[in-house]
Amino acid sequence: MEILLLLLYGLCLLFIFCYSLLQLNLTVLFLRSRKSAGKAFYPPPAEWPAVTVQLPIYNERFVVERLLEAVTALEFPREKLQIQVLDDSTDETVEIVAQKVAAYQAQGINISQVRRRNREGYKAGALKYGLYQATGEFIAIFDADFVPEPDFLKQTIPAFHKPEIGVVQTRWGHLNEESSLLTRLQAFGLDAHFSIEQSGRNFGGHFINFNGTAGVWRRQCIESAGGWESDTLTEDLDLSYRAQLKGWEFLYLENKVVPAELPADLPALKSQQYRWTKGAAETSRKHFKKLWQASIPAATRWHGLFHLLNSSVFISLFLASLLSLPLLFLQTNSESSAFILRSTGIFLTGFLLLSVYYFVSFRFAQPALPKRVFLFRFPLFLSVSMGLSLHNALAVSQGFLGLKTPFVRTPKYSLTGISGSWKTNPYRLSGLSLITLLEGMLAIAFWFSVFYGLMHEQYRFLFFHGMLAVGYSLVFYYSLRHSFTR
Repeated sequence: MEILLLLLYGLCLLFIFCYSLLQLNLTVLFLRSRKSAGKAFYPPPAEWPAVTVQLPIYNERFVVERLLEAVTALEFPREKLQIQVLDDSTDETVEIVAQKVAAYQAQGINISQVRRRNREGYKAGALKYGLYQATGEFIAIFDADFVPEPDFLKQTIPAFHKPEIGVVQTRWGHLNEESSLLTRLQAFGLDAHFSIEQSGRNFGGHFINFNGTAGVWRRQCIESAGGWESDTLTEDLDLSYRAQLKGWEFLYLENKVVPAELPADLPALKSQQYRWTKGAAETSRKHFKKLWQASIPAATRWHGLFHLLNSSVFISLFLASLLSLPLLFLQTNSESSAFILRSTGIFLTGFLLLSVYYFVSFRFAQPALPKRVFLFRFPLFLSVSMGLSLHNALAVSQGFLGLKTPFVRTPKYSLTGISGSWKTNPYRLSGLSLITLLEGMLAIAFWFSVFYGLMHEQYRFLFFHGMLAVGYSLVFYYSLRHSFTR
């Protein structure tokens, strides 16, 4: 049993270490891409093509007017622009949209409210349904909480400078980053994904993904790849891989930013994390074999495989944390103890590699902030990520097992800067569940292990367990606080 525990523990740490190595490689690619940043210039076409803007919404009465105001202000030839509000709402959002659409139509804007009989296929179903009525050669998509600037289409459409380019994706900004510690930590993680991962993969010629919003598709690319499918919770990642496996190229515009609202409370963040991590596992299950067998460069294959398996790091992290508890009590002079010490070295090395990855992202995204801020945010971000590992590991496991669950959208509250409140919002989700109780129990268990290690001079897991204790405590605390605060 001891050997089995050690083997599983070592394998979990090895996967995390390999993941960290690839993140470091993406960091190198990102730094190389910065040398040519800003040099690409895409002149406007001689004649602007027809564009359809799709706005998939569901019960978004607090943000839909802001969205419509931004989209109807897009600078583009009016006769070439079609706007579809793909409205699956079941509350007063329907009437709000109807009134606003009528007002914009009276101004000569080509905008329509598209309604379906049911929500079959959720967001993917709405996008597919709207495509039947779309007139554009290009399809721009914005979620309800995004606020594109007027020049968005004039910055992205020229980037389709080659017929092989099927998608142009832009970087997400943050409307309410400074509203709380939770939103600052989310921005910290998302900035790394968009700056390092998307830029690095794109510069290296590897597969990237359309992020579900703030991007533009060539309609021919959508149709040739088989269209939108709803058999995963991440229809954007699924279609991205189907398109790139068919030879389509994607382009990421790092310098074009579209701001959006970050989840303001932990239950909303958990809902978003559940959908993203489970959907990634479902997409991996769907495309892993195809990617492995594809005739693509080896580096692109490996980056793609780890991209699809990104969410699996939560399973490795959760298992490693659980296994480390009984391993804490092994004799300090045994061969097993020596193995644990070496394995702990692997964890610390991976931690250092990730610190480079996030530090580069932080310096690029927040150049005005002093470096000491990173010394606070990075370990705290990593601790909260560890605290979410139980929740996310269960979501990933369900995805790999093929267990189907409904698409639960992340509630939006119309927050900007430090203004606005989510506390009395009717769209709020509850964070109370069996998982919340287990997170509290794990917080107690890891605090006990920290004190045990200090009392018995067992320092092998002190750093690891300390971060887990802080992470689970914060996740448990905010789950309760955000569920009961009114």
